Amino acid sequence: MSGAAATGAVLATGAGQYLAWVKDHSDQTCETTDGLCFTWWGLTAVPLVMTIALVVLIVVYKQLDIRPRLAIIPPTFLLAPLPLAAAQTTAGWWAAAIAGGAWSCVLALAAWSRYRIVGITASATLLLTSLIVLYH
Repeated sequence: MSGAAATGAVLATGAGQYLAWVKDHSDQTCETTDGLCFTWWGLTAVPLVMTIALVVLIVVYKQLDIRPRLAIIPPTFLLAPLPLAAAQTTAGWWAAAIAGGAWSCVLALAAWSRYRIVGITASATLLLTSLIVLYH
């Protein structure tokens, strides 16, 4: 579980730092433009982060022997922005790293039948709490 948690924390921190760098770079490039301004980095940032996260999750979950990966990776990957955004808006980048680790860990727990109910309950609680924080 610590491998899944560490992976989630590293991915959350890396994605946050990269997206912040892209925003700063795009803002500097588009500073003198009055109309719409698109940069290559701005257009490819989200697909690049998602592709890297998907590849890393596949490799790490295979190393941790987490199965079925097809049932675990999509929720880890597609729903992660909700707890990460809630943590980021509440307490900053370090909270997003902790939320990323917690999110990866509880979904990895749900992969094992012994801890499935605990993992699903914890992930649902984390997701619901994130939605309350974001939309309150």
